Amino acid sequence: MAPIPPDNGVEGDDERDEEEEEEEEEEEVEEEEEEEEEEPRLKYQRMGGSIPTLLANDVASCIAVAERMIALGTHGGTIHILDFLGNQVKEFSAHTAAVNDLSFDIEGEYIGSCSDDGSVVINSLFTDEKMKFEYHRPMKAIAVDPDYAKKSSRRFVAGGLAGHLYFNTKRWLGFKDQVLHSGEGPIHAVKWRSSLIAWANDAGVKVYDTANDQRITFIERPRGSPRPELLLPHLVWQDDTLLVIAWGTSIKITSIKTNQSKAANGSYRPVPVSSMNQVDIVASFSTSYFISGIAPFGDSLVVLAYIPGEDDGEKEFSSSVPSRQGNAQRPEVRVVTWNNDELSTDALPVHGFEHYKAKDYSLAHAPFSGSSYAGGQWAEGDEPLYYIVSPKDVVIAKPRDAEDHIAWLLQHGAHEKALAAVEAGQGRSELLDEVGSRYLDHLIVERKYAEAASLCPKLLRGSASAWERWVFHFAHLRQLPVLVPYIPTENPRLRDTAYEVALVAIATNPSFHTELLSTVRSWPPVIYSALPVISAIEPQLNTSSMTDALKEALAELYVIDGQYEKAFSLYADLMNPNVFAFIEKHNLYDSIREKVVPLMMLDCKHAAPLLIQNKDLITPSQVVKQLLNASDKCDSRNYLHLYLHSLFEVDPHAGKDFHDMQVELYADYDSKMLLPFLRSSQHYTLEKAYEICIRKDLVKEQVFILGRMGNAKQALAIIINKLGDIEEAVEFVSMQHDDELWEELIQQCLHKPEMVGVLLEHTVGNLDPLYIVNMVPNGLEIPLLRDRLVKIITNYRTETSLRHGCNDILKADIVNLLVKYYNEARHGIYLSNEEDEARAKRNDGRTSQVVEKSPGVRSMEVKSKSKGGARCCICFDPFSIQSVNVIVFFCCHAYHMTCLMDSTYTSGMNGSGITSPERVTDYGYDDSDVDDDGDDGPQSGVSRMRCILCTTASGA
Repeated sequence: MAPIPPDNGVEGDDERDEEEEEEEEEEEVEEEEEEEEEEPRLKYQRMGGSIPTLLANDVASCIAVAERMIALGTHGGTIHILDFLGNQVKEFSAHTAAVNDLSFDIEGEYIGSCSDDGSVVINSLFTDEKMKFEYHRPMKAIAVDPDYAKKSSRRFVAGGLAGHLYFNTKRWLGFKDQVLHSGEGPIHAVKWRSSLIAWANDAGVKVYDTANDQRITFIERPRGSPRPELLLPHLVWQDDTLLVIAWGTSIKITSIKTNQSKAANGSYRPVPVSSMNQVDIVASFSTSYFISGIAPFGDSLVVLAYIPGEDDGEKEFSSSVPSRQGNAQRPEVRVVTWNNDELSTDALPVHGFEHYKAKDYSLAHAPFSGSSYAGGQWAEGDEPLYYIVSPKDVVIAKPRDAEDHIAWLLQHGAHEKALAAVEAGQGRSELLDEVGSRYLDHLIVERKYAEAASLCPKLLRGSASAWERWVFHFAHLRQLPVLVPYIPTENPRLRDTAYEVALVAIATNPSFHTELLSTVRSWPPVIYSALPVISAIEPQLNTSSMTDALKEALAELYVIDGQYEKAFSLYADLMNPNVFAFIEKHNLYDSIREKVVPLMMLDCKHAAPLLIQNKDLITPSQVVKQLLNASDKCDSRNYLHLYLHSLFEVDPHAGKDFHDMQVELYADYDSKMLLPFLRSSQHYTLEKAYEICIRKDLVKEQVFILGRMGNAKQALAIIINKLGDIEEAVEFVSMQHDDELWEELIQQCLHKPEMVGVLLEHTVGNLDPLYIVNMVPNGLEIPLLRDRLVKIITNYRTETSLRHGCNDILKADIVNLLVKYYNEARHGIYLSNEEDEARAKRNDGRTSQVVEKSPGVRSMEVKSKSKGGARCCICFDPFSIQSVNVIVFFCCHAYHMTCLMDSTYTSGMNGSGITSPERVTDYGYDDSDVDDDGDDGPQSGVSRMRCILCTTASGA
């Protein structure tokens, strides 16, 4: 039995030494550790375009993002307007010192900026409008009214080191500043959303409602946080009600609910303070790192984390600034939940990060409502964008899409999950080919050949080129047998070479010979050529690698290639039950010469008639020779008996040379048929047959052979002494027709009273019972003698009566048949000529006198005229002269039909004086010759024609 191949491929073809296996185990451990790594939520790319050129001679200080563009401020006081690819669209030289903050209105038509030069500048992006406001102290934060472009009030808020938060509004007489708050230190950050303005100073965070002109809340600065000038606080409006505050290492999320009522003109109407606002801290937690920026990420947060260096370990939560001695770590972007559960952490490869402080980084995000966020996925084209700014770099971060997820899974070896994601419709459909190819490569590296093969139909689908590439790749790895069951034969159909290579691969591997057979049967023959596969298998014939499955597959290939004789030879060796139908279908009777033994072993009932039917092609002597030479393989003598027996039944003389052998075969396998054979055959040696019958103790056969040899007395003795069958003895003696044998039978029976009685019963008709009784010695007691004598006498009388009855019947039959013969012999014979017959039919007047032929005249047609000397007894003309019809009588007198009819007519007129032609039929007929026998019933009462001369003589 062929070994079962391992599940991961073909055994023994891809061996590795122990060292490689140990390395593989170590790699597996490392892979397991890598599998524990969380998938990042964001992907990053360094902004290109004009950024490298702009920052080559300047330093980025801040950034703002609108829906259609980006604004980048520098330490040189310049504002660069960029597209999302980093290409510069416009440039404003708005300040003479570093730009500290930027703010777009919601429409993205105006950009506000503030600087250490103490100025605030509002620039229109699409017109030449520009407004500049001087505050004579460094301004650190600015927020433009979201509806700046829509409203004529042109409002903005700004603050700086002076500690005043200015609320600037355009009025009838020009722009006017209103101080919303002062006296608690510099203003570090300000953000405006809807009607709410949030700002941060040294004391904490305050929120002002412009609709009600009321300050509505205060959130105290976290304890232990660094001084604002060393690490700025960050404010972000996640939506109209949620404010995210990040300060130092602390994060707070506040929910502000306002009860605002709009007037008919769209302005807000003030309402009582008690029912106006409600502020809740919905989340609050601390981190182990400094926060350089924060932004919403759906229902989570994106945090730009600054990790202090080793020398700053004791100062992590102090108000001191981290050192700038070149030991700072890479900034990290972390995605955290409101409970501070980290979802992912990514370190950013920012240029010069070793020398930067926490305040050197900033994070901005594109306006995003978060409404399309669901389950960690974003609608295509609706992903939020995050911009991480360092002095010399701008990095863009955005949520990873389905393709990024799939790429990460592939990178970390989770090929099954990647494939499942692609099949679930995530990513482009073209990814299936890439993922499938990488998955298959991974499985091949892992030596999981069988699994890789099973996935090919799903991964390669209808790509003929991909299938062919992997077929040859598996062939190169010597693992093609595991792929063969999955190779398509249509949709797509590959090149012939691919199929041939596959068949050769499994044909040369004994473990897959069964698969080869099923493959050859299932694959359409038109897709490949059988010759290369046959050439690969034939060298394996008569070797240890040859299996029955391989032989049968080779036979199937021979059939495909039209080599039916070779296929038949293999089918016969394999004892295929369909071989007889195969012979008949392809007319392979000439090929059975050398396959007698396999055919007989397969089905002797079919093989024997087949051999006999084609005995002209394969003679009985050839069949017998092959069967005798195969004695070691099977019970050849039994097959020989069946063949010779069938041959004898069809033609008793065809196998006459083997009748001596057949006697012994009958004695061994079918003794009941031996006696009929002995009686039918004349071609066996009596002495040999007799010896066989003695050896096999076949008594009846011995009797028959002795009888044929002429030794009837010995045969009779065997019947009486061994069989004790007096009936058989009587039958035997009767067949011999020898009186002496009867005497011998009587003499041998006289000593056995029982046999005498039986002999008396069965010799009636053959021997006179009285003769036997007279020979019985006096005083011999014969059982049931009286009953047997009565039976003998009764049987004798019955037999005598039957004989007399039979004799009487025989005599009566003889008389009746003699009378019938005599009457038939006296009938005249009518000899006609074809021409005369035709002439008679045309002669209507003459035929009316002839009337119908008498039933007593037998008609014969004469096709040629005789040259004899017979003459008509009336006109004495020879019959050969005139071509007329002739009537011949039993008395040897012959007449022309015309002469006889004329004479009959004339005699009738002279004798009776009647001139009517009707008398013609009466004269010349004798009613006395009418036969009353029942056999002539149809002719009773009909006059018979008689010879005129004999009638005249009789009348005289």
